[in-house]
Amino acid sequence: MSLPGQENEARIIGSWQRNADPWIAVLQERRIESRRITDQAIIDRILAHKPGSVLDIGCGEGWLLRALKQTGINAVGVDAVPRLVEAARGAGSADAHCLTYADLARGALPGRFDAVVCNFSLLGEQSVDALMAAMPSLLQPGGVLIIQTVHPVMVCGDAPYQDGWRTGSWAGLASEVIADFAEPPPWYFRTLSGWMRLMIQHGATIKSLSEPVHPVTGQPVSVLFVCGFDSNGTEKP
Repeated sequence: MSLPGQENEARIIGSWQRNADPWIAVLQERRIESRRITDQAIIDRILAHKPGSVLDIGCGEGWLLRALKQTGINAVGVDAVPRLVEAARGAGSADAHCLTYADLARGALPGRFDAVVCNFSLLGEQSVDALMAAMPSLLQPGGVLIIQTVHPVMVCGDAPYQDGWRTGSWAGLASEVIADFAEPPPWYFRTLSGWMRLMIQHGATIKSLSEPVHPVTGQPVSVLFVCGFDSNGTEKP
């Protein structure tokens, strides 16, 4: 018998499979206003560390892979949704692979990277926990993990401020495109301390925490963590 958390993990993948095409269209048409801030925030944070190689986990249709390639960085992407990987490859990101987080945790992707990036892509509970446990084996010695996620204070709403599964929403999309989407994926809400516990329990040192702010509202639009690991795992091809 499957547990609710396992069911939600499967629902995340199923929802993104159903919503891949409208999501691709929304990004191509730049219909998410906050992305103008958060996209630049993640790029700036990556470039500040001057990595030669980057692994983009949950790369989607590959916009970040293309942006990093333009700066001369060797960027590899993985996503669990075949349609999104197909779109990334079709747009010029040949090094995009269809792999789940469980695949990564099992060592399915060879090599190590100067930086691993998770840009709004850590939606689950058990899947994220397993991925974090495997993170040292994905990083070069001295490498960094960069996570950007929704700001928990801004998205908590009326629910209790505590870790737990939440019903999904397309609230960040323009109203005229929401009708193009099917049921949104559930997601596992983490408080700021919940995120920090997740990292620390897997041996990460939090090097920095920043909160990109909307220039008009003055409110945070996301939170960015940069982490390092004292030990980068065992040898891997």
